[in-house]
Amino acid sequence: MSTLKVLGYAANALGQRLEPFEYASPELKEHEVRVSITHCGVCHTDIHAIDDYYGITTFPFVPGHEIVGHVAAVGPAVTSLKEGDRVGIGWQGRSCGKCEWCLKGETQLCMEIENTTVMVPYGGFSSSVVADHRFVYPLSPTMPSQIAAVLMCAGVSVYSALRTYVTSPALKVAIAGVGGLGHLAIQFAHALGCEVTAISSSLAKKAQALGFGADHFIDSNDRDGMRQVVFSYDLLVCTANDGINWEALLGILKKRGRLVLVGFPDIKLNSTNLVAHECSITGSLLGNPPMMREMLSFAQQHGITPMVELMPMSQVNEALQKVKQNKARYRIVLVNEMADSEV
Repeated sequence: MSTLKVLGYAANALGQRLEPFEYASPELKEHEVRVSITHCGVCHTDIHAIDDYYGITTFPFVPGHEIVGHVAAVGPAVTSLKEGDRVGIGWQGRSCGKCEWCLKGETQLCMEIENTTVMVPYGGFSSSVVADHRFVYPLSPTMPSQIAAVLMCAGVSVYSALRTYVTSPALKVAIAGVGGLGHLAIQFAHALGCEVTAISSSLAKKAQALGFGADHFIDSNDRDGMRQVVFSYDLLVCTANDGINWEALLGILKKRGRLVLVGFPDIKLNSTNLVAHECSITGSLLGNPPMMREMLSFAQQHGITPMVELMPMSQVNEALQKVKQNKARYRIVLVNEMADSEV
């Protein structure tokens, strides 16, 4: 058993505040690396997991899956990374390697998904994590760590959806929600050459949405404005989680248009328009390792830059509260005062 101690912040039961937590670092397997964490983003998925929204959380639970740090140790079979490399890790830290999806290379759809997250056994609100080297990504020396951290989950989530379904830059694309995911989706869609419309219930976000690269902005509370764009969009990427008028959103899709969910919203809608206009609704979960590497390169090339607020990891509960209250503009990244503090 490892004698290396990791310092982190854990929820000891469902919905509880995070408390300091010390545990033994997992033994390093031959294909794994240990990463000393310097930065970790705060994602709404962390809050879902603390609240056991998915029904798979084991307590005590250390959240955190938008990780940047330095390789502290490598397993004997790892040749692609070395100690000292600055790297990023997203939600996925391993896969079973045996199911039909892993064999197809679509590891994000691994049948053992509840065990593949980097948060098993414990996540990135800590001094270090262990992950399979295939899901640990070297970072460009010119990409700031706080930017890279956000891209490891939020970035790949929206990029994968757009790269999969933007089959031509001539498509008219709408992004519903100008928040942690939406402000990145606007930037990526713009960089892909699409005509982009941002849709938000907050008119105050109009200037920023246009600054991120949106060609148009629609206030979702403006019924006349929404009526004017009925049957207008080939693709609608929904990044919002609540306060959504599903009938109105479906109404702006062209016939045979596609609505892509990249969050976990509750859906309540009348299926009439969906069927009558042959529209489709699909989800998009993260991306496989090639997609992650492509996203990082694309973001670097096109200057995709999330808006980030830095907070010390010791203020993790305050950071989680800001995200929960929708007061983050637009992502929070924790700076780890515990870096290199393992004993």
